[in-house]
Amino acid sequence: MSEESARLARALVEFREAEGISERELARRTWLSHATLRTFERDRGDLPTPTVARSFEEVLGWAPGSIKATRPRLR
Repeated sequence: MSEESARLARALVEFREAEGISERELARRTWLSHATLRTFERDRGDLPTPTVARSFEEVLGWAPGSIKATRPRLR
């Protein structure tokens, strides 16, 4: 569990509770799967990909780049 992943997990849960919505509804709003959202809400210590990070930033109202993300792999 990293400080970054814990911060994201807390923010997602707090946002969802403040909105009074389910995990499934938050997943729908972020255009992510319920499983993906659940992974980050339960803070398994992973950093999101840049695309997932941007989806979370948009729904949380955070500035682009405010969520640390994994680096894309080059082939």
